Amino acid sequence: MSDDTTLKILIADDEAPARNRLRELLAEIPETRIIAEAANGKEALTMASESLPNVMLLDIRMPEMDGIEAAEHSLKLYHPPAVIFTTAYDAHAMQAFDMNAVDYLLKPIRRERLAMALKKARALLPAQLGGIKQLRPQRTHFSISERGRILLIPVHDVIYLRAELKYLTVRTTEREYLIEDSLTNIEREFSDLFIRLHRNCLVAQNSIRGFEKRHNEEGESHWVALLKELPETLPVSRRQQHIVHEIGG
Repeated sequence: MSDDTTLKILIADDEAPARNRLRELLAEIPETRIIAEAANGKEALTMASESLPNVMLLDIRMPEMDGIEAAEHSLKLYHPPAVIFTTAYDAHAMQAFDMNAVDYLLKPIRRERLAMALKKARALLPAQLGGIKQLRPQRTHFSISERGRILLIPVHDVIYLRAELKYLTVRTTEREYLIEDSLTNIEREFSDLFIRLHRNCLVAQNSIRGFEKRHNEEGESHWVALLKELPETLPVSRRQQHIVHEIGG
């Protein structure tokens, strides 16, 4: 059997018996080879960057990072693998997958069904993934592609995000990152974590130390947000000045 015809498969499931079950089933399916096993989506992405699987078998519900978020980040790999979800979700929830033509395997998984899914495995399209994000409430990480690898930035490490041309600057205590995303999308998804200071800037509410009124050379006043982790300040637009009183007291 040549490597050209062998499917390289990565398994991700937080339950060892579930991984064992998939390992046993795949042993009975010709032209497949398991190249990595992970216990959560974060591990799966790290391994996928190194082992370059053709297919990722991702459990939906996993700690640290679930399968849907891992699939989303995997699209940034140089050669994104095909994704097949494994799940114990009920049939009603699976309508989201059916409507978006994304393959999934309901547990307990049967060999015939797994073989069929592998035979028709296709790379997951961004539009398809968008339709099933409703099955996960929030991402746990932002991601960028860096030299062929996925670099993950924990959402709770982010101090602020600033829009600059087609990219967003994501600031943590360590450094800045550039990601492709939309401030509007992030504000909608993380309304409990980030607030808008300006049309081009979101800040983590927990990172605000306070607000201070400043004056420019013309004598005009404006507010800035003071940050707990960084010495820099962030301007507050006139339109958003209500947050000074709502948050600052």
